Amino acid sequence: MNSPDPSTPIHPALGIDHGDARIGIAATDDFGILAHPVSTLEVADGDPIEAIARLVDARRIRTLVLGLPLRSDGSEGDAAAKVRRFGTALQQRLANLPLHYVDESFSTLTAAAKLREAGRQAKHQKSVIDQAAAVEILNTWMQSQPSEIPEPE
Repeated sequence: MNSPDPSTPIHPALGIDHGDARIGIAATDDFGILAHPVSTLEVADGDPIEAIARLVDARRIRTLVLGLPLRSDGSEGDAAAKVRRFGTALQQRLANLPLHYVDESFSTLTAAAKLREAGRQAKHQKSVIDQAAAVEILNTWMQSQPSEIPEPE
């Protein structure tokens, strides 16, 4: 993780739910109040690092948040190693942005449950679940951050 300058705003942040076939993307608003789904990148469609770099530029992203799949005992296995390799490549491409890892252990289950509660058939909407999981990853990260309340002008 890069250490950001404490005076530099951390939002908007980009949440990333990494998968072998798809990568769910979500973003916060400029103040870190809400996270919302952005897109799902199909890995087979091209270099996901470059697609993320384009989103970073287009959305003026200041922080990257990558979900890390931990085991139930908190240890890291093969899946976490794969995500860390992806994170390393992402940091090399976007070296000016801090990268935070967040435990994503239940993000997909939580996302699917929330979609069901909203009346959506999650099992037929994998790309929507990936985006919703990225929202959960961002929400987890935002809960661990101090509030950023802008000064009145």
